[in-house]
Amino acid sequence: MNKVFLRLLVFATFFLPAIAYAATTKFTDPHIVSLGLIAAALAVGLGSIGAGIAVAATGSAAIGALAEKPELLGKLLIVVGLAEGIAIYGLLIAIMVLGKF
Repeated sequence: MNKVFLRLLVFATFFLPAIAYAATTKFTDPHIVSLGLIAAALAVGLGSIGAGIAVAATGSAAIGALAEKPELLGKLLIVVGLAEGIAIYGLLIAIMVLGKF
């Protein structure tokens, strides 16, 4: 697990600034456009992974709390729904990035 995290950190350190630059400027060069497409894919992919981790943590805690106090259902659905919103934010960023091309 540590090797995967280290590789992701190296990738983020060296390539994400170039991807972010490509995502914020209007370009027609195919190489720069491909970096923008990678940025959009990373926004959706990492946002979905983050949402999955958040829903796993909050969902299991919500089920445990719901087993003890069933009247908390509405509040717990809101908490789990907020965790799912992370994926939607990633999708919105990807749409904004793709709108630059």
